[in-house]
Order: sequence, then structure tokens, then C-alpha cells
Amino acid sequence: MKIRSDIVRMYRDIHSWVGIVCGLALFIAFYAGAITMFEAPLKRWASPPMHVTEHTPLERTPELVEKVLAEYPKAALNYDITLAPDLERPARMSWNSGPRGSGTTYYAELAQDGSLLVHSEGPSAVGQLVDDLHRQIGILVDHDIAMPIMGIISFLYFIALVSGVIVLLPTLVKDLFILRIGKNLKRMWLDFHNALGLFSLPFHIIMALTAVVFAFHDQFYDAQGALLAKNDRIAMEEEHAELHRNQVPLNPQQIVARLKEQSPDFEPVYINYHYEEDHGVEMRVAGSNPRYGMRGATFGFAGVDAYTGDLTMTGYMPGEQDGWFATVTSFFALHFGNFGGNPVRWAYFLLGLAGAVLFYTGNLLWIETHRKKRRKGYEHLDVQQTRASKILGALTVGISLGCIAGISSTIAAAKVLPLWTDAVGAWHTGIYYAVFFLFSAWAFIRGAARGAVELLCASAIATLLIPLVSLFSAFLPGFGWNHGGSSYLIDIVAVIGAGSLALLARKTLQRIHRAPEYSIWYVGTDESAQSAGATEPETDAVNVASSPT
Repeated sequence: MKIRSDIVRMYRDIHSWVGIVCGLALFIAFYAGAITMFEAPLKRWASPPMHVTEHTPLERTPELVEKVLAEYPKAALNYDITLAPDLERPARMSWNSGPRGSGTTYYAELAQDGSLLVHSEGPSAVGQLVDDLHRQIGILVDHDIAMPIMGIISFLYFIALVSGVIVLLPTLVKDLFILRIGKNLKRMWLDFHNALGLFSLPFHIIMALTAVVFAFHDQFYDAQGALLAKNDRIAMEEEHAELHRNQVPLNPQQIVARLKEQSPDFEPVYINYHYEEDHGVEMRVAGSNPRYGMRGATFGFAGVDAYTGDLTMTGYMPGEQDGWFATVTSFFALHFGNFGGNPVRWAYFLLGLAGAVLFYTGNLLWIETHRKKRRKGYEHLDVQQTRASKILGALTVGISLGCIAGISSTIAAAKVLPLWTDAVGAWHTGIYYAVFFLFSAWAFIRGAARGAVELLCASAIATLLIPLVSLFSAFLPGFGWNHGGSSYLIDIVAVIGAGSLALLARKTLQRIHRAPEYSIWYVGTDESAQSAGATEPETDAVNVASSPT
């Protein structure tokens, strides 16, 4: 396919500059977003285990609820009954003391002698921090301010995707599967950058568009709320309010049976009871339908009449939504991978990490290419890096690796902090940003080349702390905890991540030894100067902007 060279050049410039402006913020969003794919295992890894030998039989749930409400009357405002307790929801009854699950979570069971057993657990501060980093791209401002900024960046990101595809079209077939491995490491990284961007293009388009919707979601939610009030609330609530005040809500088994009659494919997981002054007890049943995506990270939910079992709200119920709600839900499902189970979550995790690599390599490749473009017409001269290029190189190395090491460090601290302080959330935030700013400062002090090697090694060590803390917890009583089983997934992934960072540090060191003078990777040492046989050849054919991302 032929496109005029001036058009390609224009879109190449758009792609390059938009990518540079947005790349560092998007690195944080993609790296933290990849980790949120396994937020539930991370929360379990970071929280003390709850030792429950037996769960209260479902038919004894009314007795359990009665005893809990007698001792904890505020729980009547909002509590959950889990139909089949597991590692994620480890008790028959649970409730939270704060708004929107922000307080202490209490889990309750009946002992064999009928006495009440209650276990409390604080919120997962480290999981919330990683989620906030993903949503707010690490900006230390109020959520309402950060989200519009994220929306603008996401829109610019979409422009970069479109311009990158246009630039790549003329050589799409020729360069699609090319990976030129040799002494010219920059060309090899460019081929890798282009291939990675092209094959993950659908994922990036989904992320860009859905992030724009989330950033400016208030208008969408206002319209959705109006439709919910108009179309999906059943008027019988008010008509039968007085009657329901004197009735006893159906027990969980009856609710499950009524749901099976009305929506056979819906698989209920837990029942949420909450008290409304105007209507008495109201109920939502959380669950899933394997054939449909979900709005929430784990479950959709249905509004159910607590006294008759009739469906009262299906806007968030997978498989029972109208066109409007199904459209809005699709944005959530596509962005957060709320469909297809663990295979999709693993795919999103890997694609998120690949996206972070794209932004890291894209900026560094542009710096090299920009110097060579300025060299055209003066091939006999060595063109030095500009101050702006050096700053961009240091920012790319410091911010990217600071994000990685900061997240790893604060996760590793999750099992230790509760032993020393009650202000766990503040400490998690402090650890992340202390490491993040320290790494950023170090990159400016040492420069992009030296800083990259040193900070990659430091990031590998920080990531390796995660399984080391688990190892210490297994052999030192009172030092953290271990759940066993699937919780080791976090440790295994951390070991692989640490090894990958160490390997990348080694490759970066080799890159330094081969770098020509005035390259962003040149360090000016005798060791580098003696590497004449391995010096990277200067070529003007390489252009980082031929990537779609």
C-alpha cells in the first residue's frame, strides 16, 4: 500500500510526540493494571489467613444472622450471606464497618456448640494502592481531578494508535514478521517494538476507548441512573412496603430456588441484605453467567424482592440486561477482563506488561532516532544528545523502574507492616512514593545508561523481596503468614519477574558496551571505548515512529 511520504511523515511526528507526552503516564497505568488482574489473590496473599474448620450449614443461616445482629446491631444495615464459602469469601456471613467496603470486614460462623465465632480483617491497603495507581496513573491529586487528566491522556493515546497504524501501512506486509537480530541492537529493539505494538493493537484500542469512557463517566452514569429509575425499578416496592414490614424475608435456599426459576443460567454466589428505611429489607444477589461479561471485577448482581424472591432489578444482571445496560457493561468487561475466566485474566496480565514495555522502549528508541535525524547532512560529525533528550531518557528510566520497584517494595511490606503499625495504608503509600521518587532522582544523577543498569538490578531485588518475605514467614513464627495453595501464585510470578529484570539489566549492560559515542547509552568509560569491534553501526534507516503504538 502506497501513502504519500509527506502524509507518512506528518503521522510519524504525531505518533512520536503524542507517545512521548503520554508514554510515562501510560507505563504506570499498564503496569499497575496488569497487577490488578489478580487483585483477589494479591489481597489474600497480603491478608492474615482466617482459620475456619467448618462452615455454618446453609439451613442454620437464620440462627447465625440472629446471633450476629444481637451482638453487632449495626451489621443489620448491610451484610452478606455466602452460599458456598471459599478462599475469596471465607465465611458464611460477613459485613463491613465502612462505606463501600472501606472499613474493617467481619466474618462470622457458628461453632459446633452454637456459639458465635467472629474474625475481623482490615482492608487490603496494598491492593487499593495498586488499583489507584492504575486508575490515576500515579498522580497525587484527588480522584475527581485525576480522572479527567487520565481521560485526556487516553484520548491522545488513541490518536497515537491511529497515527502509528497509518505510518506502518506502507511496509506492513514486508516488516510484519521481521526481527533482525545482530550487532545493531537498536534495530532489533525497533522490530520487537513494532511487532509487539501491532499484534496487541486491538487490546490497546479497547484500553484507550474504555478509559476515556471511565474518565468522563458521570454523564453516562446520570443517564444510566435515570433509565434505572424509569425502566428497571418495579413499582410494587412502594405498594407493598407496609405489607413487607411485617413479613419475614425468605431464607437463602428459597431465594436461590426462586432465582433458578426466573434465570436458570445465573449462578448465585452470595446474597447481600441491606436495610432501607422506606422499604425495609432489600436484597441483591451477586453471581455470574458464564455466557456473558460482567460489570464488576468478579460478579454481576440482581435486585431481588427479599419477601417474594421476584426479580426487581436486572440492569447489572448478566444475561438479563437490556441494550443500554449491556452496552455500558461491555465497556467494563472489556477493560477489566471480566469475561472468559482465568485464561482472559492471564492474557490481559501479559498484554498489560507488554504495553508497559512498549512505552519504555518507545521513548528510548525515539531519543536515538531523533539524534540521527539531526545528523542528516552532517554525517561526518558526531551529533551530541540534547539536554531535552537526556532529561527524557532519565525520566523514562527513573519513572518506569521507580514504578516497578515501588509496587514490588510495598507488596513485599504487606505481611510485615501490620506487625509494626496500625496505619498500614499510609505506610503502603509512603513506601511506594519514596521508592518511586528515589529511583527518579537516581536516574537524573547517574544518567539514563548507568541508571538503567543499576535501577534494573535494584528493581529485581525489590521484586525478589516478595517471595523472600513469604519464605521468612514460613520459617519464622510471628513474621507474617502463609496461606499455601494458590497464594503461592504471587511468589512464583514475582520470582519470574525478578529474573526477567535481572536479565534485562544484563542486556542493557551489553548495550552500553556496544553504544557509539553520543548515544543515550554511551557512558564514556574506557571499557566502552575499547569495544570497537562491537560498536553499533550508525544507520539512518531506523525510525521508531513506524510503530502503531
